[in-house]
Amino acid sequence: MIIWNFFSFIFGAVVGSFLNVCIYRIPDNESIIKPLSRCPHCKKPIRFYDNIPIISFLILKGKCRDCGQKISWRYPLVELITGLLALLLFIKLGLSLQFLAAFVFTAVLIIITFIDLDHQIIPDVLTLPGIPIFLLAGIFIMGVPWHEALIGVLAGGGVLFAIAFVYEKMTKREGMGGGDIKLLGMIGGFFGWKALIFILLMSSLAGAIIGIALMIIKKQDMKYAVPFGPFLAAAAVAYIFWGEEFMRLLIVGY
Repeated sequence: MIIWNFFSFIFGAVVGSFLNVCIYRIPDNESIIKPLSRCPHCKKPIRFYDNIPIISFLILKGKCRDCGQKISWRYPLVELITGLLALLLFIKLGLSLQFLAAFVFTAVLIIITFIDLDHQIIPDVLTLPGIPIFLLAGIFIMGVPWHEALIGVLAGGGVLFAIAFVYEKMTKREGMGGGDIKLLGMIGGFFGWKALIFILLMSSLAGAIIGIALMIIKKQDMKYAVPFGPFLAAAAVAYIFWGEEFMRLLIVGY
């Protein structure tokens, strides 16, 4: 079992290297296939032995072999996060179609998180096809009843749309983008509408705490924009591991 856990982490880290390409290129509408990985500074192709997840960054001390410019710590961080999540998902779900579906879903959330942090956008190229794809995956692989998954799409998008509409009417400014609405619709389709209780509660709580902390640190007022997508994504991943326990406690408590 230990060897399988090791390979699941390696698999995740390798995929994480590809996710870095997606995070970097998708906002600029560049191909994620060609050209091959290259230095963001000198644009020279990265040698295969300099493209080993996490290890190459440490060996090169965070610098490009050709131009000597610093490579962002973001690259090994994404690889490490993806590797760890692959390991945790494998431990929970084993070698199964559920593991594969949950891992692909999580990988998309990682891409969305870092693009939203960098550019304050959630690309439609991820969420629009993601809604039907993960709706079907939720139904046929994760075992979510079809009506709960469908309601999850409609309720997920509808709840945030309603909040955004009311907020804009009250404050005369946009407080939540359409990308967040589509993202929660995609999440609701994969897990079903019941999961939205946990996800909205956890993401709102974390968003409020971190948002207020950042406003204090940066000395900004309430107009300071904090992207909400990363909090939705983190809460969705958390639901995979702790959501069922939360729902059981909620039902027992009620």
